[in-house]
Amino acid sequence: MKITQNNLILNSHQTMGGFFGTISKEECINDLFYGTDYNSHMGTKRGGLATWTGTNLQRSIHNLENAYFRNKFEGELGKFAGKSGIGIISDTDPQPIVMNSHLGKFAVVTVAKIVNMVELEKKLIDEGNHFSELSSGQTNPTELVALLINQGNTFAEGIENVFNSIKGSCTLLILTADKIITARDKLGRIPVIIGKKDNAYCVSNEPCGYPNLGYEIIYNLGPGEIVEITADGFQQIRKPNKKKQICSFLWVYYGYPVSEYEGLNVDIIRYKGGCKMAKEDDLQVDFVAGIPDSGVGHALGYAVGKGVPYKRAFIKYTPTWPRSFTPSHQEHREFIAKMKLIPNKSLLKNQRIIFCDDSIVRGTQLRDNVNILYNYGAKEVHMRIACPPLLHACQYLNFTASKSHLELITRRIIKRLEGDDAKDLELYQKTDSPQYLRMVEEIRKELNITTLKFNSLENLVESIGLPKEDLCTHCWDGSSCF
Repeated sequence: MKITQNNLILNSHQTMGGFFGTISKEECINDLFYGTDYNSHMGTKRGGLATWTGTNLQRSIHNLENAYFRNKFEGELGKFAGKSGIGIISDTDPQPIVMNSHLGKFAVVTVAKIVNMVELEKKLIDEGNHFSELSSGQTNPTELVALLINQGNTFAEGIENVFNSIKGSCTLLILTADKIITARDKLGRIPVIIGKKDNAYCVSNEPCGYPNLGYEIIYNLGPGEIVEITADGFQQIRKPNKKKQICSFLWVYYGYPVSEYEGLNVDIIRYKGGCKMAKEDDLQVDFVAGIPDSGVGHALGYAVGKGVPYKRAFIKYTPTWPRSFTPSHQEHREFIAKMKLIPNKSLLKNQRIIFCDDSIVRGTQLRDNVNILYNYGAKEVHMRIACPPLLHACQYLNFTASKSHLELITRRIIKRLEGDDAKDLELYQKTDSPQYLRMVEEIRKELNITTLKFNSLENLVESIGLPKEDLCTHCWDGSSCF
């Protein structure tokens, strides 16, 4: 897979990944298994677990592309033992990586995007290192991170080497004989959150499973912070950096509704954004509906702000259609995505409907859904999108919006209008500029929507509630900070 900083070419079905670690005074296997499973919405390719048995490291990795994490690992749980462990749901490479070096035996998992992978690979090989793990014929990124860690005299020095070497981002967990070490990316692109219950601590970047496992959130790591965790507590071994650039798409799309990042609940922020948009919209409609799942919070807020009913015009069918991104061909993925959403025909006839969704990337699936609504008798179909138009591929994380910019509907429209997909991007980013309005109108016509509006970046930032400078908004306004 070729990646360059200026023109990212990414697998279109990538999401991102999520990890979970726990260390306890008692056996931890159940917490590790279910805690890792609660990251399943973050990735689809590989799942992995590693535990410290008391004398050695035990590891298992499975392919998840056509199965659930639970189905793959449940039969192995009896083979695992230990009071500490780490797990990963990954969309990039098989993990955990197990190493034996001057730092001792350890296992490591990462949620990372390494833009300068080829350059670092060559440097490490030239220095006499070798790579034994391959991922789809390419060097395994987590093994590369492990080799960078090994260059330090301590784990803290090694992680600092990772921070200083990588362009992109890297957040990680390390399991040793007596502790778990966790480090948040130097700009804090994704969260790292520590939880506590009697006799145990956990750490994850996705805390949605904490309540059911009995953990309470007690600490959010800062950007670049490194923390050691034992069953008795945790201590900081590197202070956080002052500059933060947390991914704002967490609250728009890939964060789970019950989760809190930086102390800010995902569903509340989606609700606030929808409510704010509605109060600026004088459209008259019969009801509001959300595209499940991530459009629902936005739609509920919109319905309250507009003062009209919320109805479920689309129902998601998940028992036999668990994932829209598993097949390798985009056409097949789009077909499966369509099969998952069942329209409620009885609600649609002669109705003026506002549909809310999290974002528009390619637009092909949305266009199909809109046409179905018209076929079932909808009089008007209006779309209100929770975020601004996506104009840039993500340089920092692997998630669903991280397409090549050439695949974004916005850039295709700009190329059609300007003859160049990068011309006047600053003007197309500016809400309500003539260029912006013309682009939105062209998207509306292409998708066959009665009206189309995107949330403004200003509204989104205000809904999240963090200072603009603490948020990464690159995919909307091109702001960049490696």
